[in-house]
Amino acid sequence: MDRREFLRLTGLASAGAVLPGAVSSAFAETTPAEDWKVFEVTTRVEVLKPSGVTRAWVPTPLAWDMPYQKSFGNEFHAEGGSSTIYLDPETGTRMVSAEWPAGAPPVLTHTQHFATRDVAVDFSRRASAPAEDRATLARYTASTEHVPTTGLVKEMSDDIVRGQKNDIDKAHAIYEWIVENTYRDAKTRGCGTGDINFMLENKAWGGKCADLNALFVAFARSQGIAARDVYGVRVANSKLGYKSLGKAGDITKAQHCRAEFYSAGYGWIPVDPADVRKVILEEDGGKKPDDPMVLAARKRLFGSWEMNWLAYNTGNDVRLPGATRGAVPFLMYPQAETGGVRVDSLDADNFKYSISSKELA
Repeated sequence: MDRREFLRLTGLASAGAVLPGAVSSAFAETTPAEDWKVFEVTTRVEVLKPSGVTRAWVPTPLAWDMPYQKSFGNEFHAEGGSSTIYLDPETGTRMVSAEWPAGAPPVLTHTQHFATRDVAVDFSRRASAPAEDRATLARYTASTEHVPTTGLVKEMSDDIVRGQKNDIDKAHAIYEWIVENTYRDAKTRGCGTGDINFMLENKAWGGKCADLNALFVAFARSQGIAARDVYGVRVANSKLGYKSLGKAGDITKAQHCRAEFYSAGYGWIPVDPADVRKVILEEDGGKKPDDPMVLAARKRLFGSWEMNWLAYNTGNDVRLPGATRGAVPFLMYPQAETGGVRVDSLDADNFKYSISSKELA
């Protein structure tokens, strides 16, 4: 079957419907993008030392379609237990939720199909994207437990954006500040915690994507600019020559958080200052900030994403259905509880999972 026929049969040639309860999806005007790339990603999770009732939660692709991503199916099975798709009404985060009784081996498999294409905002064009609804903008300008908008964050962002006249210029100033003043810390577990209060109070400017891009989001929101983290996973190698910014096949440890901000007329604009710092640290063993490859990434990652990446959700402080513990800061890794105890999602001795990616067309 060729690509055109595959897209026709899966409905990708037409716009997808937004699920009830999902946040709306006003989007940025984009330059012409390459054809859609179709992927299959399979996740298998297993709690190795179950004790009593066990529950697990796995993120699915975005619950609404965007110009850069369309979803068209989730298949999941929890042998010996029950499983369902759950959409969190507070954050719009969609996930597979599974439960096993005591004594049942807790194993869940989840296969997801979706398509992506690169996205880039053309700031030289007249902005005419549809307006986002007020409730969504209010959600993404609000302060949360992990994303404050007052106090130190507001004081710092005021200094960063001083002299800038509009939302795009302010967001760009914030982006440049993060690229200049933060660093990727290889010792950070996973993708980081996104604890902005800790970063600000301790002037701790090191971390990974969930830290550095969350800092962009917090600074932007403190200036009244709607902004959000977008949690996901890399699914293919970069075609732009960046070995550090792609992963194919076994993507178990390829989780990556990006960010977006909203500007009236342009809609949601993609950014990723954390990946600029990743290029500096990791590309070819490390590069200087003025290296041509770094400068190209720095320019491209304000207003553009290469979509060798799957977007899961934009939720912060996500409550997991049936969980006995509190909300998680974000749902990017599989999560589990057994016997009323939350399992560390990065503890391979107790929680085993694998994620694989395959390009279909």
